[in-house]
Amino acid sequence: MALVSTTAVVSPSYHYDLLLPKARSWCRPRSGGGARLAVLARAGATGAARAWIGSPSGAAVAVDPGGLSYEVESLIDRLSNLPPRGSIARCLETARHRLTLQDFDAVYREFSRRGDWQRSLRLFKYMQRQSWCRPDEHIHAIVVGVVGRQGPALLDKCLEVFHDLPFESRTALSYTSLIAAYARNALHEEARELLDQMKAAGVAPTGATYNTVLAACARAIDPSIPFDVLLGLFAEMRHDPSPSVRPDLTTYNTLLAAAALRFLSDQSEMLLRTMLEAGISPDPASYRHIVDAFASAGNLSRVAELFAEMAATGHTPYPSAYLGLMEAHTRVGATAEAVAVLRQMQADGCAPTAAAYRVLLDLYGRQGRFDGVRELFREMRTSVPPDTATYNVLFRVFGDGGFFKEVVELFHGMLRAGVKPDIDTCENVMVACGRGGLHEDAREVLDYITREGMVPTAKAYTGLVEALGHVAMYEEAYVAFNMMTEIGSLPTIETYNSLANVFAKGGLFQEAEAIFSRMTNNAGIQKDKDSFDALIEAYCQGAQLDDAVKAYMEMRKSRFNPDERSLEGVLNAYCIAGVIDESKEQFEELQSMVTIPSIIAYCMMLSLYARNDRWTDAYDLLEEMKTNRASSTHQVIASMIKGEYDHGSNWQMVEYVLDSSNLEGCDYSLRFFNVLLDVLWWFGQKGRAARVLNQALKYGLFPELFCDAKLVWSTDVHRMSVGGALVAVSVWLNKLYDQLKGDEDLPQLASVVVLRGQMEKSTITRGLPIAKVVYSFLNDTLSSSFHYPKWNKGRIICLKSQLKKLQSAIGSSTGAAISGFVPMTDSHLPSPGSKIYTREPQVDNGAAHLTVETLIEEKQSVLLALSS
Repeated sequence: MALVSTTAVVSPSYHYDLLLPKARSWCRPRSGGGARLAVLARAGATGAARAWIGSPSGAAVAVDPGGLSYEVESLIDRLSNLPPRGSIARCLETARHRLTLQDFDAVYREFSRRGDWQRSLRLFKYMQRQSWCRPDEHIHAIVVGVVGRQGPALLDKCLEVFHDLPFESRTALSYTSLIAAYARNALHEEARELLDQMKAAGVAPTGATYNTVLAACARAIDPSIPFDVLLGLFAEMRHDPSPSVRPDLTTYNTLLAAAALRFLSDQSEMLLRTMLEAGISPDPASYRHIVDAFASAGNLSRVAELFAEMAATGHTPYPSAYLGLMEAHTRVGATAEAVAVLRQMQADGCAPTAAAYRVLLDLYGRQGRFDGVRELFREMRTSVPPDTATYNVLFRVFGDGGFFKEVVELFHGMLRAGVKPDIDTCENVMVACGRGGLHEDAREVLDYITREGMVPTAKAYTGLVEALGHVAMYEEAYVAFNMMTEIGSLPTIETYNSLANVFAKGGLFQEAEAIFSRMTNNAGIQKDKDSFDALIEAYCQGAQLDDAVKAYMEMRKSRFNPDERSLEGVLNAYCIAGVIDESKEQFEELQSMVTIPSIIAYCMMLSLYARNDRWTDAYDLLEEMKTNRASSTHQVIASMIKGEYDHGSNWQMVEYVLDSSNLEGCDYSLRFFNVLLDVLWWFGQKGRAARVLNQALKYGLFPELFCDAKLVWSTDVHRMSVGGALVAVSVWLNKLYDQLKGDEDLPQLASVVVLRGQMEKSTITRGLPIAKVVYSFLNDTLSSSFHYPKWNKGRIICLKSQLKKLQSAIGSSTGAAISGFVPMTDSHLPSPGSKIYTREPQVDNGAAHLTVETLIEEKQSVLLALSS
């Protein structure tokens, strides 16, 4: 917060521009400063002060070339091109009789604007030696100001220029210019001495003189000047008999800023009342300082009272004043008070601005009050048209909140309303599309960007890559990645990480490795923590568990601190490998890092215990989740796994938790549903698993899961956990049963996709967990109907001839009616000590859970006999 306002003062005759010191050393007294001032003190002068239009401190004044004469423009050009040892006399030789002091004034103003103090001094010294253009006081003041801007080292030259002016010609103009030079360099004591010497010399200070000294003292630090001293200078101004010395807006703003810096709310209120009594209206800077003072004192409610009093007396504050008060409330999270400011603003007759609504929209969004955001936005549209900045806030708020489709709808509404999006708008929408997997909408926004002549940024392309990845469109994501390079929008590390995450979700670890190799070798970008997290996930999904642990160790060696996501990645590797002790150790490390491990971490451990028949440990962990008072989500999921929330309003609570997980974005949702489906399968809760899978499909997750084309019926489970894949295959087989039973036209083949990418070409894929378990499950369920084709190792297929046999078997089957190939029922939870998955012979495909009902045994025997 600047202590000195740069707002124009009431009188146009006075203008100064003080810059903050560039170094702390400027605040210390200069050696020899007292001697210089002593010399100055011996020089007395009287003279009539004349009004001037320039800046006594040498403030930069923009020169309009169109308003200068040809001679002045030519002189500026010649002097600008003059070499260091060039002759100024030659530059002036042709125009010396046509130039006036006013012309030189314009030249100095241009040099002041450029900060060219060397040429200013050279020209000044030349003019000193000439009788036809000897500098007057106004020229002296400008040169002092230009040189004074260059730091304390040149203050001696400022004194030389000042002393060159005959003391009988010195007025408030030249004194004020010299005072400003010292004030700008934080030498407030010297500035005050100069003010006293000015008075002693009989030169009456002006308002600008007092303001300059006051500003220097207000900005003083180490130590700071007591506020009473500032009030003393203020009192001198008020009681000065000269009509040209009156506190103006700059004076009050300087004092208000000093009071705010010192947490003096009472003095701020006093100054506000004094300036209103003097007939000076506060400007936005004044209100900002007042709000800061009361905010520092923890008494913002008093500001609202002051604003109400001002409005009642006809001094309604600016909209920016209410906005500043509103922002002060939002910084401390006082939502009700911030809304009250908006209502007071309306009651005081000050129309709310779009900026005021934006502050509240952002506050509601950060607090997760999205219904409040929608209601406030509806109110806003009835009073003030939303602008681009308002829509940008909405896109960010709803995007962070997980309302990705709403972001897209708002974007189309923005276009219909005639509000033109900027590149930030498009980036926000693309990010939301990326997190929500809305690839078609992302492409439309990208088309809009190019159609409007904007260049798509790396952030926009990152959103597109992420959106395509969430629907497993790997080739399209890679094409988009290459396209951005072709148009000159270089990928950032976020882009590389996003593409690697795309491959990681599907277990395409070789492709992820290639991307990071390209990032490091070609782009020269080193991996960060998110890069390692993506690699760990890719290795886990691709069953390269040793490599996952190695990536984690490399991350630690690279001095990246693992977060919850990192630890969950390593925990996943240990759980997939089935090593209980290491998994428990990792889970305990996770518990020490976060208050409560996530549902994802708990479900990983539950699946591990179930697959190893550690039912006592599993039930203890479920009880820990269920009794967790800090998280209702953990309680609901634990109760759902135990079968306590299957009906009515209880299942609505489950759906609410699933809805909440979906708001986190596709990246989190995919991991959440995968581990939840996994634990439900291994706990024998097939019916609940099918309901959860159906909910995931409603959210748009796993869009590649089921495909019924004319030539092929398929299910794609390459992005799923082992248990999730078995749930999906079971649902698909029952769907296949209904299709075969319904006498539909048969496709050429039915296919189960278990792997994608480079691994489709390798024969080792048959030994990977998902491929191995799914293949075993299919053949246990439908005998030898499914097999690996020679042309692809990542698919398990059933040819049309086998489908016909299955269809015939279903049509000729007799006995009790069955609902499908796989019974999707919920079994009773095993008792502690039960051996289900670890008994001999070991069953590793999840097909044999508990005691199989008579109906199931009959159905399986019939189908197996018919299909053999």
